[in-house]
Amino acid sequence: MPLPLPQRPDPAADAAPATPPPAVPARPGWLRRHERWAWGLGVLALVTAAGWPAWTAKVKAPLTIEQIDSLMRQSIAKEPLPAAAAAAYAAVIPSVVRVVGEHKAPPPESVKPGVKGGKPLKPADKAIDEDGRSVGTGVVIVDKGLILTNLHVVAGADRITVNFFDGSESEAVVVNLQPENDLAVLRAKTIPDDLHAATLRSTGGLSPGDEVIAIGFPFGIGPSASQGVISGLKREFRSPEGHRSLTNLIQFDAAANPGNSGGPLVTMDGHVVGIVTAIMNPNAQRTFIGIGFAVPIENAAAAVGMPPF
Repeated sequence: MPLPLPQRPDPAADAAPATPPPAVPARPGWLRRHERWAWGLGVLALVTAAGWPAWTAKVKAPLTIEQIDSLMRQSIAKEPLPAAAAAAYAAVIPSVVRVVGEHKAPPPESVKPGVKGGKPLKPADKAIDEDGRSVGTGVVIVDKGLILTNLHVVAGADRITVNFFDGSESEAVVVNLQPENDLAVLRAKTIPDDLHAATLRSTGGLSPGDEVIAIGFPFGIGPSASQGVISGLKREFRSPEGHRSLTNLIQFDAAANPGNSGGPLVTMDGHVVGIVTAIMNPNAQRTFIGIGFAVPIENAAAAVGMPPF
């Protein structure tokens, strides 16, 4: 008879019984649902509070053209905009000088004022008074004392003086001539410490209708400014005696009279684009009738030896 096999002791049976974990009472279902609702309502309240100013602000309708126009008119009425011509004048006037040519001997007949032979064009200047003086205008283009003016302002003068913006006076000498453009370059012997040179601008972008001002000493009064527009380009000038002809001139309608010759023709941004040189004058009154001519600044700069624009 077979013997029974020995039985292995069961370790699990010998181990001490495990202590069951403490029971956690289950939350009622309604509490879990109410907690979710409470959290949701809290988040909603925070979002609402953060965006409340924007939501409650009244949305304004865009302004109409009439409203914008009315507001602009009210603003301009309270604080008028400065005139463009006034700003241009202020930018250039420190560079404008009064030029006086003194003639000891009576001027030759060919340069006496007046219209001869019924010619419609005459220089804007060359009015020599009883004291033998011719008064014109110049503009400083190099702060070392180089001044542009018209040749007919200083032609034949025994002595030339210039009066600067600050009231100081200096004798000047001619250092270069450009007869084909009626230009002369002067150098003042004494210059102010704070002498300003004008800013020059190419005439390449000019068009008829562009606003300009002419600055000078008409009839010796000034400095004076007159405003107008460019009325034409590439015009031609012929002297009353027919001795000289100028081409490629700027035609303008800003008032110019004897004494304006050599003065700057200035754009509204305060840049010099020409040198006033002649007016149309079909009678002996020597007054402006609406058409003036200026030498383009490119020609004027070449007279000084400055590089072209």
